[in-house]
Amino acid sequence: MFCRKKEAAQKFGNGKIALTTRLTLEVQGLTYDNIEPFNTFIAQAGLYTGGTGSRVRPIVACKGTVCIHGLIDTQELARELHETFYKGWYDVKLPHKFKIGIGGCPNNCIKPGLNDFGIMGQRVPAYNPDDCNGCKKCSVVEVCPMKNAHLDEDGIMQIDWDTCNNCGKCVDACNFDCVTEAKAGYKIMVGGIWGKRQRLGTVIDEIYTKEQVFEMIERALLLYREQGKTGERFGVFIRKSGPPAGCEAPDRNPVVYTIDGTQA
Repeated sequence: MFCRKKEAAQKFGNGKIALTTRLTLEVQGLTYDNIEPFNTFIAQAGLYTGGTGSRVRPIVACKGTVCIHGLIDTQELARELHETFYKGWYDVKLPHKFKIGIGGCPNNCIKPGLNDFGIMGQRVPAYNPDDCNGCKKCSVVEVCPMKNAHLDEDGIMQIDWDTCNNCGKCVDACNFDCVTEAKAGYKIMVGGIWGKRQRLGTVIDEIYTKEQVFEMIERALLLYREQGKTGERFGVFIRKSGPPAGCEAPDRNPVVYTIDGTQA
């Protein structure tokens, strides 16, 4: 594939290839007359052009479980999202570009919260202080990167749940199995913007399954397509109207919109 890309760059462009910030390949120096022959040439290797415009953009993901910190298989999820929303929605015109970013853990390497739809792997710990044996040297306290785990005045380990980021480092770290996994899944942030104006994505207050993530992206895209204004980023849209209905925690009785933008 890369050999074909190199040949194409030399044959139709100026021989230079660059990586964009969203990890797509850019062949430089093409002329308008060379575009169609170029497309035909690279198609022989299963390659195609695209990735710009007012549509779902190519999916960006970190290394995921290749990294020691990764909690989810970001690459497999990215492939599935690519097929469903980049390729499947390619001809659907949106008010503006729509970027999806996937981070495997709270280290935030690809900054999912600055994408229109951000996904982050989560591993929520379960812990009851009554189960603590009061070890003088607590392995959970030592492993917590956020310093949220600490020993109280009685030598019992406590976790500050308000600032826990669900990185999962404490899960299974206890020598007596006092900290276990309560839930694993995906954290969702919507409406992030990175550019001349920035907006940190709104966090949806729940941990979701993969199936729910796909449903939420589809709801967001349908509502954005039907009710967003041309040239208006998704973050601006939800800043005025609130997160898309159906992207709330399950106990909030969400309103569901149909494809024409009316309430179901």
